[in-house]
Amino acid sequence: MPSSTKSRGLGPAKDAITLLKRDHKKVRELLGELEDTTDKAASKRAKLLASIEQELTVHTRIEEEIFYPAFRDAARKRDDGKLYFEAIEEHHVVDMVLPELKGTRVDSEQFAAKAKVLKDLVEHHAEEAAAEMFPRARQLMDREELLRLGGEMATAKESMARGVVGRLAGLVGV
Repeated sequence: MPSSTKSRGLGPAKDAITLLKRDHKKVRELLGELEDTTDKAASKRAKLLASIEQELTVHTRIEEEIFYPAFRDAARKRDDGKLYFEAIEEHHVVDMVLPELKGTRVDSEQFAAKAKVLKDLVEHHAEEAAAEMFPRARQLMDREELLRLGGEMATAKESMARGVVGRLAGLVGV
């Protein structure tokens, strides 16, 4: 297989958009599982919340540090800039809601409400990216650029995930 279709032993290379869509799907599934729990499933809620935090932390960083700057640099129209800044602000709102959710007792009704708000925010972000930003990115960047970005993002994601898991394990005492 040519090097452009492999990413350092991680299997077939994924372009940046495919990788981000896969992340969105995974986080949405975790948030759906969280929403389906009850206040009696405190342990499950805590584990799901830790997984969601890890996924969102890593995903947000690779988007903000790798994909969004490339999109901004390729942008040609004013609407492209609007997509960029709106995506950044959506991340900011998630960054405000997630700590509040983490600071809420997992066996409370407030937790369920805040989890629902987080799910709604993430779903809106993922839907808007899929409908607007990703199609535009495919117009602005060629396949090789998207594959290069995908490889860079996969490498960064793997590295950050190891670091996040280590930090979370230290906090939980695992």
